[in-house]
Amino acid sequence: MLPLSITAVVARNELWQNQVSSEPYECGWAKEAIVYLRALKHPVRTENVRARIEYSPDGIRWVDSGLDFALPTQADQISWIPVNHFGNWLRVAVDLPDGAAITVLVSINLKA
Repeated sequence: MLPLSITAVVARNELWQNQVSSEPYECGWAKEAIVYLRALKHPVRTENVRARIEYSPDGIRWVDSGLDFALPTQADQISWIPVNHFGNWLRVAVDLPDGAAITVLVSINLKA
């Protein structure tokens, strides 16, 4: 039997500013995930800014997983992070400083 694999796009061509998060994705069936965040346009002031992975038991209340990764600093650059040992829901969140902005494509690749 082949392992189940799926890619979910949780943010597409969205301008992120201030405090923001992707759409949540229900993925309790998966054993592992890789989250990809691509800058579709040249980001503004994203140097030293880190996105974080958040978990939720119900898709409503969120907790910081302790996993974070650097945002892209150039157009078409992709940042990514592997994620293991998560519950039922995943999302990406970031707190951007004043004047910072990034247009993103965020996808979660999941494997059972």
